[in-house]
Amino acid sequence: MAKLSSINKNNKRIKLSNRLFSKRNKLKKIIMNKKLPLEERFKAQQKLSNLPRNSAKTRVMNRCQITGRPHGVYRKLKISRIALRKLGLEGKIPGMVKSSW
Repeated sequence: MAKLSSINKNNKRIKLSNRLFSKRNKLKKIIMNKKLPLEERFKAQQKLSNLPRNSAKTRVMNRCQITGRPHGVYRKLKISRIALRKLGLEGKIPGMVKSSW
């Protein structure tokens, strides 16, 4: 089980990045538009740098929804490999059986 503070910190980053996603995208489009004057693009870049760092999508860590484990997480399931194996052995995941040969 991961530390509760790191799980809460990541949840806070997720909420912040979702809230400011559209604003960051608008500013990035202005910055990347070469047809706009340099001064306007520079102002947009300053506004973007004034936004909180944790509002960037890259700051969000993929964590297991059950244990909070940061590594070995399947993106599609949002579960770590260890939690997936445990649920599979308990028979809680349909179609998943323990292999034996």
